[in-house]
Amino acid sequence: MSETTPTPESTATAWLGDFARALDARDLEALQALFHEDCYWRDLLTFTWNIATMEGWPEIRAMLDASLERTAPAGWRLEGAATETAGVVEAWLAFTTAVATGTGHLRLRDGRAWTLFTAMEDLQDHEEPRGPRRPLGTIHTASRARETWHERRERETAALGREVQPHVVIIGGGQGGMALGARLKQLGVPALILEKNARPGDSWRNRYRSLVLHDPVWYDHMPYIPFPETWPVFTPKDKMGDWLEMYARVMELDYWPSTTATSARFDEADAVWSVDVVSGGEQLTLRPRHLVFATGAYGPPRRIAFVGAQDFRGRILHASAYQDGRDFRGQRVVVIGSATSGHDVSLDLWEGGAAAVTMVQRHPTTVVRSSTLIELGFALYSEQALAAGITTEQADRIVASTPIALFADLQRPLYAEIKKRDADFYTALAKAGFALDWGEDDSGLMMKAYRTGSGYYIDVGASALIIDGRIGLKSGVEIDRLTPDGIRFADGTTLECDVIIECTGYQSMHETVAGLVSRELADQVGPCWGLGSGVRNDPGPWEGELRNMWKPTAHEALWFQGGNLALSRFYSRYLALQLKARMLGMATPVHRPRDTAPRRSVAR
Repeated sequence: MSETTPTPESTATAWLGDFARALDARDLEALQALFHEDCYWRDLLTFTWNIATMEGWPEIRAMLDASLERTAPAGWRLEGAATETAGVVEAWLAFTTAVATGTGHLRLRDGRAWTLFTAMEDLQDHEEPRGPRRPLGTIHTASRARETWHERRERETAALGREVQPHVVIIGGGQGGMALGARLKQLGVPALILEKNARPGDSWRNRYRSLVLHDPVWYDHMPYIPFPETWPVFTPKDKMGDWLEMYARVMELDYWPSTTATSARFDEADAVWSVDVVSGGEQLTLRPRHLVFATGAYGPPRRIAFVGAQDFRGRILHASAYQDGRDFRGQRVVVIGSATSGHDVSLDLWEGGAAAVTMVQRHPTTVVRSSTLIELGFALYSEQALAAGITTEQADRIVASTPIALFADLQRPLYAEIKKRDADFYTALAKAGFALDWGEDDSGLMMKAYRTGSGYYIDVGASALIIDGRIGLKSGVEIDRLTPDGIRFADGTTLECDVIIECTGYQSMHETVAGLVSRELADQVGPCWGLGSGVRNDPGPWEGELRNMWKPTAHEALWFQGGNLALSRFYSRYLALQLKARMLGMATPVHRPRDTAPRRSVAR
């Protein structure tokens, strides 16, 4: 009798059957035997009502102890064909819980779970009106009281924020606020977006003239409406602004431009926010149940307190106020900072005719050529991926299925290949005096983006100008003070200039909360972004996820939405589902791995 060689399909099917039976029996010992010693379970809402990663069996067991009974998972099945690569079997899953439908992904090593990913798709009986559930758009019955679509929109728009209060107020109307607003609209959650600029899309239009997205088009779609096939690979800022203005209109977003939130406070007794706003000169107080900050991934500009700033006869500005290199034609400009904005501004100044442009590099920087990164780093988001049947939505899920704790290990081989392929480029940069690095563990650009949101540049032209000296470079020396004519460095050298531009990044988004609500509440919530706990202003310990983003924070009914276009697109879905569940009054007990201070979850 010959043994049958297991296939990826049979291996995944057998594991999933054992897993489902052990869950049904609430048999935690049997479940433990199904997980590898080195195991991870990343969950988006289905078991934890959180964006959480459990690392190792003790954390997985604690999560199941807390959630398995109420979650009642069932109907586990494979979706599509299982595959095997380098001894790792992978399969997509589908399942249900007591309140939702879910999707998942499984990686098996030696027949046991190495990574498990579970994510909520829809709340049962409250699904998005997609496909066969889409609205009819009219009523085919004659009536003298018929209200047209336009009349209904005008009536609803006029009432929102006045006769009718929004359930959610979103502060910030860029791509993050719009993505969340669109998700909430489809879920039937009344949401009002507040934007300080005069038009949707101005957050892009008002930036420096040469700005073009560094990420490719396949990575940058908004929810529901992908860019057309004729869209350029790299989107110019004004074209992006026009797209967002169109998006706000066709997605029927309730969007107040020229609106500033001046203060906000939370009523503990009624569990409602009071948000004071000035909109088009009118003063109003909004009373939402939930308040979302969608002011980008970051908060206010980070400035430098220069010694001697009062003596400098020139102009000092932050990159957030910079718009056009032609405004500095014939002037000597120093750009402080060597990450993305430092390179982009330096390039724009050179093209605009500045007499001299000098970049001051305070820290080593990760630089990757755009063409190399597109070829090697964006394989899931490309025409080739689409031809292989991998849509942007599927690519998003593939990326999300990998615990952040494993990203560094997976990225190191990529950057080793990048360094090898572009060795001559890096040699030339180093010869020019540019200080290069590859992150604290050689994991490159993506991990820097997650850890700090800074310290990297995708080269779209500035590096060549640094290599040949057209952009000057001062690297590795601290600034001592400003003088009337420029900058004196700690080594005693000086640099004369007419303008200093601080490309020094931005503070955490919770600093925006400090300015609008209170310092005390901002400190209670803690920093946003980065890989830590986000608990009580503590940057650690490691929580396995980005701090405070798209998930419950330390303060009831306060949320953060942000990130680049791709992250805003993907995670807006899960933030919207959390807000919808609370509007329905559903129980949403939040499980936080490694959290020593559990917080009250209230469904409102």
